[in-house]
Amino acid sequence: MSKVRGAVVIDTEACKGCDLCVIACPTDVLQLHEQVNSKGFNPAFPINHSACTGCKICALVCPDMCFTVYQYKPQKEKLSN
Repeated sequence: MSKVRGAVVIDTEACKGCDLCVIACPTDVLQLHEQVNSKGFNPAFPINHSACTGCKICALVCPDMCFTVYQYKPQKEKLSN
């Protein structure tokens, strides 16, 4: 049985850089960006995509609903003869 993987998409223009998602992420996927968005905030971004499990904690704690979280099962590589 393969592990479920995750991917996050962040609306960086809606993000106000409150840091709640960064603190809540159990696998340290997120970080605040050094550059600011058009509103002057440092938005969150996924720095470590491969560690995401799709747990959706980031989306649950985000007060501005900036997150879309996807879950998927990685495809097994087929051996060719």
